[in-house]
Amino acid sequence: MDLFDHASQKEQAVLAPLAERMRPTSLSEYLGQEHLTGEGRFLRRALESDQVPSLILWGPPGTGKTTLAQLIARSTGASFETMSAVLAGVKDIRETVARAQDRWKLNRQRTLLFIDEIHRFNKSQQDALLPHVEKGTVTLIGATTENPSFEVNAALLSRCRVITLRGLEQEELIAVMRHAVADPRGLGGKVTVDDAALEFIADAAGGDARKALTALEAAAAYGRTAVDRKVAQEALQQKMLLYDKGGEEHYNVVSAFIKSMRGSDVDAALYWMTRMLEAGEDPVFIFRRMVIFASEDVGNADPRALGVAVDALRAFQLMGLPEGTLPLTQAVTYLALAPKSNAVIAAYAAVREAVTKEGALPVPMHLRNAPTKLMKSLGYGGGYKYPHNFEGNYVPEDYLPEALRSRCFYTPSRNGFEAELSERYEAIQQQLAARRGEREPGEDG
Repeated sequence: MDLFDHASQKEQAVLAPLAERMRPTSLSEYLGQEHLTGEGRFLRRALESDQVPSLILWGPPGTGKTTLAQLIARSTGASFETMSAVLAGVKDIRETVARAQDRWKLNRQRTLLFIDEIHRFNKSQQDALLPHVEKGTVTLIGATTENPSFEVNAALLSRCRVITLRGLEQEELIAVMRHAVADPRGLGGKVTVDDAALEFIADAAGGDARKALTALEAAAAYGRTAVDRKVAQEALQQKMLLYDKGGEEHYNVVSAFIKSMRGSDVDAALYWMTRMLEAGEDPVFIFRRMVIFASEDVGNADPRALGVAVDALRAFQLMGLPEGTLPLTQAVTYLALAPKSNAVIAAYAAVREAVTKEGALPVPMHLRNAPTKLMKSLGYGGGYKYPHNFEGNYVPEDYLPEALRSRCFYTPSRNGFEAELSERYEAIQQQLAARRGEREPGEDG
């Protein structure tokens, strides 16, 4: 490094955002993850014994995943290589591995490879990484806001330990900001920030230390020498909602929305719906979830629910925003208050299990198509009873393969319209049972 490079780095350090300047340089400065770094906890013991395995760091934004990876590298004396899964490809992985192999051969120095947003690696990229993690050529630390169970290959996941980072509590965020106010790397005591302002910013940050420090820096620039709650509010303009459309909190809010409708809590359902909209969620995504809900959780207890959800989606597509929030709200209130039944999804699951277990059972002869004389002579279609030729347009008949004729897959609930379907279903089952009782054993109708 020449003098110009050194001067450039010093200049960048001064101009860097407050959150970057205040990045902890030791575990003693690292706040908010005591369940991992506290005395006797997993990560501290791994560092003290110099036996850190490959890790997947899973947590919301701003909880210190990158910082933790850097601290691990510094503590273990490993060379720190970093790449973004958004930009890197298989070629980058191979080049990094080659450097790691040379580093070990020449200096016996290990390499810690930090991959940010590892959930964005596709299968081929993860497969390219797998053998080098398995051999220990690199110690992998992947960071993700997504559930790694869904986004990381099982083979790679089995060779890593997943550790979960949590959003910081209000007291922890306030401690982080107070440190930034006083530290020479931060505001250096040049700005006073009162407790009310710190509490407001911590509440607005929603557990994200990076957001808190960014907001603190904006408030300090706005207030110049002093920051109170009013200054903080004016600097931030509006409270920041914790909602990452591609992250874990996205699924948490969607889950709360669905469960509120399922639990018939219309007010909670409206709250979570609005949370998603105000945070910038695509309304069509919300409508899709509601269409699924109309079949999965309401079903035949109120067959109109599916039509309400689909019609609301069509109305939204005609209206757009902001008027489109009206059919959305109408549909949410209808679905939340509709009678509930999961009999539809339960029926499908039961049938699927039977199909998987029993395989392709033969179609009963009387149900088979008979387009040729030969097929008719073989008994195809023989004995089929046309329901419309009978009173009430119904005649008791067996339509399932013989091995499944005693099985009942659909169990209607006693809720809403499905109570009426339940009565019809039971009447049909009774007639079928009576018919089967009259037949000779082994008869195939």
